[in-house]
Amino acid sequence: MKITIIGTGYVGLVSGAVFADWGHEVVCLDIDEEKIKKIKEGVMPIYEEGLEELVTRVQDNGSFKATTNYKMAVEHGELIFICVGTPSAQSGAADLNYVYQAAETIGKYLPENEYKIIITKSTVPVGTNNSVKKHVNKGAGDKKVDFDVASNPEFLREGNAIYDANNTDRVVIGSSSEKALGVLEELYSKLDAPIVKTDLASAELIKYAANAFLATKISFINEIAQICERTGADVKSVSHGMGLDNRIGPKFLNASIGYGGSCFPKDVEALYRTSSANFYDFRLLRGVMDANERQKFYFLEKLFEKYGTNLSNLTFGILGTAFKNDTDDVRKSPAIEVIRILRGSGLRMKIFDPAAMETAQEVLGNDYLEYMDSAADVFEGTDAVVILTEWKEFATLDYEALVKKMKSKVVFDGRNLLEPEDMKDMGVEYYAIGRSEAG
Repeated sequence: MKITIIGTGYVGLVSGAVFADWGHEVVCLDIDEEKIKKIKEGVMPIYEEGLEELVTRVQDNGSFKATTNYKMAVEHGELIFICVGTPSAQSGAADLNYVYQAAETIGKYLPENEYKIIITKSTVPVGTNNSVKKHVNKGAGDKKVDFDVASNPEFLREGNAIYDANNTDRVVIGSSSEKALGVLEELYSKLDAPIVKTDLASAELIKYAANAFLATKISFINEIAQICERTGADVKSVSHGMGLDNRIGPKFLNASIGYGGSCFPKDVEALYRTSSANFYDFRLLRGVMDANERQKFYFLEKLFEKYGTNLSNLTFGILGTAFKNDTDDVRKSPAIEVIRILRGSGLRMKIFDPAAMETAQEVLGNDYLEYMDSAADVFEGTDAVVILTEWKEFATLDYEALVKKMKSKVVFDGRNLLEPEDMKDMGVEYYAIGRSEAG
């Protein structure tokens, strides 16, 4: 099939490269000329394991092209995927300007009397695709255009996006057109996964409902961690016991400083705004958002209780700035928020992240911060080390040797990567979240 992708972020670039790898003819479009230039040179605008090699391969075999030429891109695709950003507006609702701009521009370049399917892959609120159709028609003007709209939400995890695209646990496609549903079903037929064919509104809501439910699990276990700290229970034992129930499962039950990233915060809030716009108060989601916001402050309280709120005479080592492991994404990262609060208290920090050093420096700058070359460097001469991202390498560092380089053997673990008993045996004053031996 001939496929056009509008947008070269995590969703667009990964989806386009994977479709090309499946043997389809893909054109990936972005209005950012510098970004397209770099993609053509094999330099990826995002950190995603295996993406550079995949894009290079499909470009070399001619199945993938990157362009800024909207007219060529629209004329090329039998299927045109909208994969642009839907950030949060000031109200908390999804900002759909990029989606509607893309739709109007697609309409402008749609050839007459040539059937196209326009698919929204971006995460959008219920009712958006009906508006997409109106914007396409607006862009088309007086032309006689033949198209259907469809919703095909993505379920890619940053850091595992290529794997997820090839090994998804379900494909969701929504449309009022049986023809469009049939074409999309054929596109995904190579995958060993159930295909959920439904209406537009249900497809749009599935993505929000899934993300909101996962965010709820995270906030729930973080609230349980607070009870653990007050009763002497251990949250790791509690989450393990809960996760063995196959109705619950173990995923997203790791107590931490809270969820972040480009999806969960904005999608939970956007779903809440959708409920409000439809005259329903989704109180559970209000609690989820509130619990997540409080969680990093519970963690910081441990630190301020030990050192006070004026930290100007101290230097800490910081392990992690990305919102999660295996990505360079610092959008809505709890780690970044914690660093900003600590800097506001006068603290100087030595920072290391395996992938997100550059993106972190872009948003944090250099005041009071020193960016280190390795995880081991953050221990040198520091008063405490704070773990803020759950990189696997942070769990396997030689802490016994590294803590000897510190002024004081103090570790604040915001991801519960380490074991309290092991830290105690090393003479480390260890603070975690909901651990019975911590503190």
